Amino acid sequence: MSRTDYFDDPNAPKANSIVPAVTAFVVNDAGDVLLERRSDNGLWGMPGGAQEIGENIAGTVVREVLEETGILVDVVGLVGIFTDPGHVIAFSDGEVRQEFSLCFRARPVGGDIKVSSESLEVRWVPRAEIESLDIQPTARRRMEEAFRDSPVPQIS
Repeated sequence: MSRTDYFDDPNAPKANSIVPAVTAFVVNDAGDVLLERRSDNGLWGMPGGAQEIGENIAGTVVREVLEETGILVDVVGLVGIFTDPGHVIAFSDGEVRQEFSLCFRARPVGGDIKVSSESLEVRWVPRAEIESLDIQPTARRRMEEAFRDSPVPQIS
């Protein structure tokens, strides 16, 4: 399924759903960030996805990171809650979702990097290289917040 992200675009389609979703800011001991190039839009971002019925939100983070990257993580904190109504995501099945994303800090505890059906490429990216990647604006904003390392989560 493909997707198109709209950011404060007056021509964006009207949202018809809100779904709790997560992203994971995963940093290894070298300070590199776990990123994937998504198969649905070709852009780089942090692993993540929608919460499923029957799981808690930390479980969503662990499942999504493992499914999309092959890396097992422990959730260690909250970067922020991002609910900008100006960011909508139009999916090829007709769903148009308003952003509702919780970005968590996580640390790798096992696994090996692998691509999935949701990722074209997965790798540990040094912080100095992040600026040169084609990253969606909301993912870049979440990473900026994560690098600030504030003890108080961002709420927007």
